Amino acid sequence: MSGADKERRLAGELESGVLAVLWAADAPLTPGQVQQALGASLARTTVTTILTRLHGKGTLVRARSGRGYAYAPAQDAPGLTARRMHSELAKDEDRGAVLARFVSQLSDEDEQLLRSLLDEGPAGDRP
Repeated sequence: MSGADKERRLAGELESGVLAVLWAADAPLTPGQVQQALGASLARTTVTTILTRLHGKGTLVRARSGRGYAYAPAQDAPGLTARRMHSELAKDEDRGAVLARFVSQLSDEDEQLLRSLLDEGPAGDRP
């Protein structure tokens, strides 16, 4: 694994950990609170960098808290996954081929779930 690949994997793991902490919180958290909740020996500047990157991606919202910011997730976990799926779908010109390949690789249970969701028609947030 190259150094860049290792850094990307580490950054992804840190982002996942930060998101887990924020989803579990009852209120927005400051970088120091996130650092403490992670219980890792991460520098506060590292946590702040991850929070800033996630905010830049639209994954987090933030509000002033003293001289800094407090962060909260912009969406719940299923909403974020759906957003990522839409983003990936938008990258390919042949959406039909992408969707066909996606559906062909679903388990029988997931295919049945998808069929039932589609049969229900338009809806807001679903569990």
